Amino acid sequence: MAQILIVDDSPADLKFMEAALKGTSHTVTSLTDPAQVEAVADQVRPDLLLVDVVMPGRNGYEVVRGLRRQPGMETLKVVFVSSKGNETDVKWGLRQGADDYIVKPYTPEQVLGVITRLLG
Repeated sequence: MAQILIVDDSPADLKFMEAALKGTSHTVTSLTDPAQVEAVADQVRPDLLLVDVVMPGRNGYEVVRGLRRQPGMETLKVVFVSSKGNETDVKWGLRQGADDYIVKPYTPEQVLGVITRLLG
């Protein structure tokens, strides 16, 4: 069982992601405000972060950089989940420290496949 943190400014996207993970043994924490990520991550100690790239105030790349500076978060698995899906966007996301990249719209099977691969 893993701790999964989802960060997306869209409540609809959060609900879809939560539904995709329902029925798994993972514990899911969801946030719509990227400014809260470090505080919440400090409490829940996630094993995996699913994060949107385009969010108001703070984008997904900034969220990941902030988390990576926290003690104990250096090995956090990161998956960007974004509608920015051309090849350069995906390559840039992976260069920013993501372990994988899911392009919206996605299927629950895609999400579960990535999570299974990254968490074993």
